[in-house]
Amino acid sequence: MPHRHNLTTLRDMLRRREISSTELTHHFLERIDRHSDLNAFITVDEEGALAAAQQADKHLARDEHAPLTGVPLAHKDIFCTQGLLTSCGSKMLRNFISPYDATVVERLAKAGSVLVGKTNMDEFAMGSSNETSHFGPVHNPWDLQRVPGGSSGGSAAAVASRLVPGATGTDTGGSIRQPAAFCGLTGLKPSYGRVSRYGMIAFASSLDQGGPLALSAEDAALLLQCMAGFDSRDSTSIARDTADIDEGLKINLHGLRLGLPAEFFDESIDNAVLTRVREALGIFERLGATLVDVALPNSAAGIPCYYVIAPAEASSNLSRFDGVRFGHRSDQASDLLTLYENSRAEGFGEEVKRRILIGTYALSAGYYDAYYLKAQKIRRVIAQDFSKAFEQCDIIVGPTAPTTAFSLGEKTQDPVAMYLNDIFTNTVNLAGLPGLSIPAGLDEAGLPVGLQLIGQFMDEGRLLGAAHRFQQATDWHQLVPKGF
Repeated sequence: MPHRHNLTTLRDMLRRREISSTELTHHFLERIDRHSDLNAFITVDEEGALAAAQQADKHLARDEHAPLTGVPLAHKDIFCTQGLLTSCGSKMLRNFISPYDATVVERLAKAGSVLVGKTNMDEFAMGSSNETSHFGPVHNPWDLQRVPGGSSGGSAAAVASRLVPGATGTDTGGSIRQPAAFCGLTGLKPSYGRVSRYGMIAFASSLDQGGPLALSAEDAALLLQCMAGFDSRDSTSIARDTADIDEGLKINLHGLRLGLPAEFFDESIDNAVLTRVREALGIFERLGATLVDVALPNSAAGIPCYYVIAPAEASSNLSRFDGVRFGHRSDQASDLLTLYENSRAEGFGEEVKRRILIGTYALSAGYYDAYYLKAQKIRRVIAQDFSKAFEQCDIIVGPTAPTTAFSLGEKTQDPVAMYLNDIFTNTVNLAGLPGLSIPAGLDEAGLPVGLQLIGQFMDEGRLLGAAHRFQQATDWHQLVPKGF
């Protein structure tokens, strides 16, 4: 069964011609159709995928190997894809066909991958449970009555259920790492500027970053190498060699210092999560790592800081969706003003409207200094806390989320409770650092627990290397949800 193999193994099987890309793509397309009850996909491009697979087979027959030749992948529906629907999980863009490819899409295609479809997501990436999508919630393959996490829940559910061996996601405050934790995957949020944001529909421009969701750190490293790199079309893109990513997988953990912030190990964490995390730390110690205590004293300010900055940037970014140039256009308008009002009222969901209102308020005259400017100052202090902690350690470690996956509908009526799911992840985005979630076991209900590793700026190689060594010593990343 090809779907039981990880991405790196499938790449090698294709190169050895043990299976063709056409056979592999057919296999995954059939699985996507069979498990449509997960609602993991918004768009499935069967015709385009098979055409790309046939082309890949021609290259393979000539021993022409790009890094991902013939490997099926899926993209979160926030990345523009030429000729395909790019909806951002919203009614506002339910009919938007992009005229161009995002840089991430372009680079993974150049690496030889086969695009099978676009995955479901929280509307405009605003959510922690994948319940705000206009196309309905995504179901967690470990328990169909639970959420897969958000906003990259469709990508996470698709990879966890082996509908694809890898997928892209985006992370603004934890939207790759939290779904990875809930679905038992390896999910990487790269350093800000490592992966181009060109063609990635913006939520909060100073926080958004694209990254991979995969079964293992080895797979994530392969995907990141293909995605990363300088892009002149993105003014925030940083020119940095990607050789360190592959080299990082070879590191030895002897002498590696893992920092444990007291703020990440408090009474807010579920006991089962805390137990699995401590067991994982014990494994790292046996592999040669050293545990040291560090402090992140201002981490509690991360949630209020994030939920001022992110909505403020969202209110600005989403102002372009006015019903005139593209997107949903109301047919209940008698003049230009009501066209704007009705198109936005009809096109946006409740969570998006809530964040636009919060952000507009924070940026308004008389409140800018009190809220937005103060939040930016706190953001700098949070970044300084990380810098001081890294003087004592190489990687900071803790839980990815305070609980395992919660039930569908459990937190939809309590936005604050929903926002608190990102308490351990959003400070990483505020500081622009890389963060990685890896599987660290199961709780009593058989649900995955995520372990988060936070690295220094542009130090993805060491993060992935530490995770790779951990996964060589454990098999949590190889577990498959029952029925898949």
